[in-house]
Amino acid sequence: QVQLVESGGGLVQAGASLRLSCEVSGSTVTIYRVAWFRQAPGNDREFVAVMPWGRVEGNTRYLDSLKGRFTISKDNAKNTVDLQISTLEPEDTAVYYCAADRGLGPPSTTQSDYDYWGQGTQVTVSS
Repeated sequence: QVQLVESGGGLVQAGASLRLSCEVSGSTVTIYRVAWFRQAPGNDREFVAVMPWGRVEGNTRYLDSLKGRFTISKDNAKNTVDLQISTLEPEDTAVYYCAADRGLGPPSTTQSDYDYWGQGTQVTVSS
């Protein structure tokens, strides 16, 4: 089993930056990718970014509309996958979820491909 715990959410003003963290623990050798998704009120959950985990080679991918403001990275010392968000907009208000995938192959943007999920962290951006 793999456990994912998100942190770093909160209430921020538009234009600010925020760094979310996903702590990954448990049988981490069984996963190959870690991704961030988000779900805004009344909307479906959408893909944000994904990066390879462990020794797996692969590309980092982002939702096209978020490129430039969102950066996904791994902190090996803390065993976390972080999501740096700059110039926050009210439209970024959502619950942000971390997910891990045991499958090989190209990084997936489809939530059903992910095997483990965190509980989410709320980000609220005021205008």
